[in-house]
Amino acid sequence: MRGTYVPPAPVHEPRVVSADGSLVHVEVFGPENAPAVVLAHGWTCSIAFWAAQIRALAPDHRVIAYDQRGHGRSPAPPGPLGYSPKALADDLEAVLEATLAPGEPAVLAGHSMGGMTFMAAADRPAFREHAAAVLLCSTGPARLVGEATVLPLPKSPVRRRLTGAVLGARAPLGPVTPLGKKVLKYGVMGPGASPEQVDACARIVHACPTPVRQGWSRVLDLFDEEAGLRAIEAPTAVVVGSADKLTPPVHARLMDESLPHSLGLTTLPGLGHMTPIEGPAAVTEAIRDLVTTYVVRADAVKADAVRTDADAPAGDPPAEDPHAGDIFAEDPPAPSRTAKSPAKSPAKSPAKSPAKRPAQTAEESA
Repeated sequence: MRGTYVPPAPVHEPRVVSADGSLVHVEVFGPENAPAVVLAHGWTCSIAFWAAQIRALAPDHRVIAYDQRGHGRSPAPPGPLGYSPKALADDLEAVLEATLAPGEPAVLAGHSMGGMTFMAAADRPAFREHAAAVLLCSTGPARLVGEATVLPLPKSPVRRRLTGAVLGARAPLGPVTPLGKKVLKYGVMGPGASPEQVDACARIVHACPTPVRQGWSRVLDLFDEEAGLRAIEAPTAVVVGSADKLTPPVHARLMDESLPHSLGLTTLPGLGHMTPIEGPAAVTEAIRDLVTTYVVRADAVKADAVRTDADAPAGDPPAEDPHAGDIFAEDPPAPSRTAKSPAKSPAKSPAKSPAKRPAQTAEESA
């Protein structure tokens, strides 16, 4: 790894233990009192996958990134029971409780299996307490193998079986070679991915141990968290690459329509599955916009309300503000250029958002 795709040195590495005793490797970057962002990477990846976002956000955000179990520096589960959606949710909950103060809001950004982790954890107390806003990036809630277009075949049971066999192959990926990079680029990246981006992805993916890759491939094959998706009450933005073969845009459209508080679907033209590496600026901007709207402005509104109450004359009731707690009273910009207009209250509610606009690509929005 080199250049943009090497994360900076963390300022803190807290010791985090999950519910079953598994250790979860966590790295924290940026100022201690800055607004918080939590990053959850996908299958066969690691903290290094978020290097571009960490470098861009750490100067003015507290960025919390962790290795999913068996990936990076988090030990592999001791047995098959350690591979499950519940284990993903347990690990995330342990990270949130260990790194965030009680009631502290954060933006949670998840790529691929990281987004699936949020769906699995949506009804957990720690998720509901801390998730001020969510970014679901290149992910899906169910039918992952059946919808994947990695193999250029018509959709059928045969394609599903063959795709499952490829994704769960027992053969080790081996060292990074020119041929290996070509195969990886075809399967999970867009045609315009640069050689540096392909090299970074290959080195991250090939570092994942074969048993771990296999273990999680079986979980993803059976993954079904549509109920968990609908349980995410926080405002949620969806991002997908138009050339994503692993979690094609059909998943993104379903998520956009199913989320209780969807902020809209952003389609990045020509990008594949590895959007945080292929389109680092777009993903970073989406995270930054969510922080500005749902963490920074929300905190400012609360502070203003406290000052108003403190300044009210003794014995008099606090002055009523029709927009108190409404961070959208002055119609701030949506969390990303292609996102839908958010609902008017940041309060978490299972109610549906207002009528949705058609999803746009980044090019149409521009």
